[in-house]
Amino acid sequence: MTDFYDDRETRSADQRTAETARRLPAQVAHAKRAAPAYAALLADLDPHEASLAALPVTRKSDLIAAQAEAPPFGGFTALGLADVPRVFASPGPIHEPQGAGPDPWRYARALHATGLRRGMLLHNCFAYHFTPAGMMLEEGARALGCPVFPAGPGSTESQARAAAHLRPSCYSGTPDFLKTILEAGDALGLDLSCLKLGHVTGGAYLPALRSFYAARGLTVRQSYGTADLGLIAYESEAGEGLICDEDVLVEIVRPGTGEALPEGEVGEVLVTTFSTTYPLLRFATGDLSAVLPGASPCGRTNTRIRGWMGRADQAAKVRGLFVRPEQVAEVMRAHPGLGRARLVIGLDETRDTMLLRVETSVRDAALVQSLAATLQSVMRLRGTVELLEPGALPNDGKVIDDTRPA
Repeated sequence: MTDFYDDRETRSADQRTAETARRLPAQVAHAKRAAPAYAALLADLDPHEASLAALPVTRKSDLIAAQAEAPPFGGFTALGLADVPRVFASPGPIHEPQGAGPDPWRYARALHATGLRRGMLLHNCFAYHFTPAGMMLEEGARALGCPVFPAGPGSTESQARAAAHLRPSCYSGTPDFLKTILEAGDALGLDLSCLKLGHVTGGAYLPALRSFYAARGLTVRQSYGTADLGLIAYESEAGEGLICDEDVLVEIVRPGTGEALPEGEVGEVLVTTFSTTYPLLRFATGDLSAVLPGASPCGRTNTRIRGWMGRADQAAKVRGLFVRPEQVAEVMRAHPGLGRARLVIGLDETRDTMLLRVETSVRDAALVQSLAATLQSVMRLRGTVELLEPGALPNDGKVIDDTRPA
């Protein structure tokens, strides 16, 4: 098969659903049995009867707290430290184990969709120290049978000279650094026409960059992944959204909750991974995205998302207290049947203000008073309430809008 990494990418919805129904209970049982943190979190749950929505959400703050209490991994791994090939540290700090076996972050699939094939040299400009980005792309390339030049970031002139000598076919790194290398090569009079492909992540891939690479005859595609989860979704030749990896389950939920949102609605990305080493369940990335309708024109049939659309962890401090999306969700749960809500934080001269804007077809002063009372009870702060027509709030996933001057 030349167009697809494997036949799993083109499965029918029924085939994919059937595999998920088999794999998810087994993964939950594995996490409960092998990872002490999940043994506690899932103590009252039968893995073979629980739905995905019934599983608790795991947040980065949970990992940070657990790792501080029980270093190095807080009990979320299924392997002991002696059995982990490498350990990494990301901002937080959060420490991640490398999974066992080849391509543990599953990046071969994304690189294959970019066009990387056996024998092509990858010029890898992701960092190899502290964070796993460099190894994530290297392991994926090696799984495809590709040699790797571990360039790392920085030293632009050296990067350009190395590429001119080694003649790599593909770049991997942040979206803008390839442009910097190419322009350095131009200034030095170097021939970098060998670079025909690029795989980028870790930053915004802006339209102007796409146009720059296309004008130079490069095919540059992006992916979305994290140090904790590995590959989440990747771009194909269709260029219409990002296709979810075959070895994760992706949900879009209302920020601060585990409540699934309908197709097209912007919300927080939750990911369940089938890693046997690091079996994260419903892991909240803190990123915003939305599910795109239908399947990709390229023939891959898995769910597509719009890509990174901002951050979901929108906590803000008001009059000395933090307010969080989870608290807005708690207010709304006390008043079922309403639409979207947004807490707008402002400034009246020197005093912080809060305005809860709520979509509803109801126009009732009693509802306004009841919402205001719930808001004060949950937030421990007074605020006002405004009722809006359904659809009045933007579909951007924003739950807390801090409008105060920076």
